[in-house]
Amino acid sequence: MRWLAPVLVMAVAGFGVVVARSAGRTDAAAKGRVTARNVIFINGDGMGAAHREAARLFYAGLGGRLTMDSLPVSGQLTTSPRDPATAVTDSAAGASAWATGQRTYNGAISVDVHRNPLPTLGAQAKAAGKATGLVTTAQVTDASPAAFFANSVDRAAQDDIARQYLEVSKPDVILGGGEDWWLPAGQPGAYPDKPAADPEEGSRGTKGDLIARARADGYHYVSTAAQLTAARRGKLLGLFANEELFQQKPEGQGDVYDPPVSLATMTRTALGTLSAERNGFFLFVEEEAVDEFAHNNNGRRTLQAMGELEKAVTVARDYAASHPDTLVIVTGDHETGGLAVEDTATTDESGTGLSAEDGPFPIKGSPLKFNLDWTTGSHTAQSVPITALGPLADRFTGQHPNTYVHEVLAPVLTR
Repeated sequence: MRWLAPVLVMAVAGFGVVVARSAGRTDAAAKGRVTARNVIFINGDGMGAAHREAARLFYAGLGGRLTMDSLPVSGQLTTSPRDPATAVTDSAAGASAWATGQRTYNGAISVDVHRNPLPTLGAQAKAAGKATGLVTTAQVTDASPAAFFANSVDRAAQDDIARQYLEVSKPDVILGGGEDWWLPAGQPGAYPDKPAADPEEGSRGTKGDLIARARADGYHYVSTAAQLTAARRGKLLGLFANEELFQQKPEGQGDVYDPPVSLATMTRTALGTLSAERNGFFLFVEEEAVDEFAHNNNGRRTLQAMGELEKAVTVARDYAASHPDTLVIVTGDHETGGLAVEDTATTDESGTGLSAEDGPFPIKGSPLKFNLDWTTGSHTAQSVPITALGPLADRFTGQHPNTYVHEVLAPVLTR
């Protein structure tokens, strides 16, 4: 299981954030009264308490802690949408609650239940003079990042969401997958139509060549890891796959988590660019693969995605260590899979097929092992953990609705 080598044993010099200390530190900060100027909001899509516990056992061991769990403040968020058909949220409604402070229906991108557009934190932060960015292993126009930077009655309108990024919210950094939505049908870009890994993928936009438009608007466009490394500071658009940066097929049927650019690398690059803004920044970071592999009840790949998320959290934590005016938040938009961490007994209530147990997986530094047991291939209504570091982090103690994120962040990002 070489692909699951522990991610926590790594040299700081090779992994730390190599960015300059942000300029414009306030007098209050210099006197120890640090206020939040930067926000790094990290979403483990589909990540509930059991996902974090499984990753802790695998990567840190019985007595260990993940970086995401060592942040000094912890609490819980409820995730209920305002949907007449269900009490269980999807990513669109969940992220819209964070970005707007209003609950809405599943599939909505920052519109209310009457389909009226709502102000979003990403766009408001930009209007307030902050730098903004989004980093994800999903399509950059997928539901969670879209909720912070666009409005749509239907999350599926990803080409229009891309258009809004360029014309309306104008994030400075856009890194992830989803090149298909930025180019017209029949006009492939860096990634060919109908690739062998997934022949259903291919350019499908209806808004013209948005990559060309982004370049005309001053974005430096990159599509490979080498190009990202060489990219100059400034507005940056990076699309590294047709769709997601992984293949979320059933176990043993082409399920692959091997992004061409890691989430940690994209996060570090984004911070290097955004930190140049004297007024501060807002960065949204997302590991989508936790959700997608949990939908397939794929314990092996879910653990792998959790490890990559942990690396990105470590990048953010290290940045905040040298920039105390930075608030770091780690949470999930909902829980996926109804996951439980169990012992390795051979007889229990587990089913077969999709919901069969996965494992056993080794516990780091121990002869013991654990299984992962699933109850559904869908989302659940479980509350999700939230951990935080930096100014205003203490606001996240206790249990709150997911709209509370907006209540805390709005005064920071809109002033």
